[in-house]
Amino acid sequence: MIDFGDVKLRMGKILSLFVNDISSIRTGRATPGLIENVVVTVYGGQKMKLIELGSIGVPDVRSLTFQPWDQTLIREIANGIMAAGTGMNPVVDGSLIRMNLPMLTVEQREDYVKLLGRKLEAARVMIRDARGDYRSGLQKAKQDKTVSEDEFKRDETELQNITDEYIKKIEEVSGKKEVEIRG
Repeated sequence: MIDFGDVKLRMGKILSLFVNDISSIRTGRATPGLIENVVVTVYGGQKMKLIELGSIGVPDVRSLTFQPWDQTLIREIANGIMAAGTGMNPVVDGSLIRMNLPMLTVEQREDYVKLLGRKLEAARVMIRDARGDYRSGLQKAKQDKTVSEDEFKRDETELQNITDEYIKKIEEVSGKKEVEIRG
């Protein structure tokens, strides 16, 4: 017997990982996800993510602000954002770092759509791999005669239904993101 709660938990984690992964893909509108995982070197060599160093604001759809908790790091953080290749030019404005998002070109949008497609396929593969892991356990149980043929068929069908459900969910998330990218 398969613990379907465990299957849903694992596939839910894959879905969450996918959502988090695609949050850094630019869509033409400002979101904290664009810079929150940018790693900067502070305190003489320590690498930290921006989310660990301050708060990110979205004053409008085309700009971001970053308010560091430690004001002595403001120059290092601005330089780290510049070096991270975000395409944004950080400007220090007192105790705040301001960044404007440049307009996306048609080519950049298409590149981001292709990147989204690659990430979508990787997520699908992870979901199918999870299904394969549980299915192999189910087949072993069938060979060991710990589950009947009917139980095997029923569990296999349920496993496939859960797999289809999660693949549909990641495709829906991807579709919404693609609409945002295409603007």
